[in-house]
Amino acid sequence: MKKSTRVNHPPPVELPPDNRPLVAPIYQTVKFEFDTLEETERYLRGERPGFYYTRGSNPTTRQLEQLLAELQGRDDCLVTASGVAAISHALLALTKKGDHVLCFIETYNPSRYLIRRLLGRFGVAHTLLSIEDLPGIERTLTSQPTRLVYFESPTNPVTRIADIAAITRFARASGALTVMDNTFAGFHQHGGYDVDVFVHSLTKYASGAGDVMGGAVIARAELIRAMRTDFGVLGGTLDPHAAFLIQRGLKTYFLRYKAQAASAARIAAHLAAHPAVARVHYPGLPAHPQHGLAAQQMQDFGTIVTFDLKGGAAAARRCADTLQLFALTSSLGSTESLIVTAQIMAARDLTPEQQRISALTPGTIRLSIGLEDQEDLIEDLDRALAAALG
Repeated sequence: MKKSTRVNHPPPVELPPDNRPLVAPIYQTVKFEFDTLEETERYLRGERPGFYYTRGSNPTTRQLEQLLAELQGRDDCLVTASGVAAISHALLALTKKGDHVLCFIETYNPSRYLIRRLLGRFGVAHTLLSIEDLPGIERTLTSQPTRLVYFESPTNPVTRIADIAAITRFARASGALTVMDNTFAGFHQHGGYDVDVFVHSLTKYASGAGDVMGGAVIARAELIRAMRTDFGVLGGTLDPHAAFLIQRGLKTYFLRYKAQAASAARIAAHLAAHPAVARVHYPGLPAHPQHGLAAQQMQDFGTIVTFDLKGGAAAARRCADTLQLFALTSSLGSTESLIVTAQIMAARDLTPEQQRISALTPGTIRLSIGLEDQEDLIEDLDRALAAALG
């Protein structure tokens, strides 16, 4: 074999059957092959297991999918290149022209865009309600054939709590699927409820380091099978190296989430007592209007603390500009603490009445609490709140 050929066909290294790596290797390859055309054809007909093209599946991404499905308490999973890819792929795979979707004001902006604008262009209708409007949810589902109900809990950014048992009960009675963005709550929560499809942004708590993007759709086996071909054709595939990094991050997921939630609870209580703060949105606080429901549904109250400053937009700007330990940037769930203001989160697609229902004010600030020392974070916040008071 000439050397120019050998560099493209290097000698294989086979591990003995009783000699395994402690950390699974990254299958950083697009293509896989079988020994014969017959075996290739058998695979393509679904008659044997294996891998062929990474856009469809890959051993590294498959291991991540199986782990995430087990964490969420479901049969199977499909991973994507970002959280929004998980949402868009699921919505496109599960709906068709003439379908109706029930969605909510208190929802992540890109999710609303996907349902109202993108699906709307393809003939999918929608109804937009408040997540707290249980009579309206039941009325809509009983009066209009609905394909799916799309919701999240806690909601982004003001941490409202969906009554998951009621919503899934109404949906099941009407024959609608439920799709829940469970990113804020995490993989260890809400799996016991009758939710058909969970979507997650793996960019957040799964990775934890803020250096890799990914998304996941988790559901029972028959729903995943029905979506798999569409996902492969849409092409929002998670790269094997990104899958490896996300799986590495998951090793510390429980330690990080619990520590960050504990810090969030303390910071929320501290903010609630501060004279510059008009209101704190954190479901772990007894004063939160849905604290009882959150305590019933959740093991941990989350790492997101949202609050409204009395001084409005000007106070929020002074606060954001004074903070030193909180990075002024999007996303959440990483080891660093982050801050975004209402100006960044603005729901420009909503009517004035819908904006009022969303509870987003000019002085609203959302914090994602990281792993820094609690005392340092509180000291940084106190300095910024003093500036907010002017």
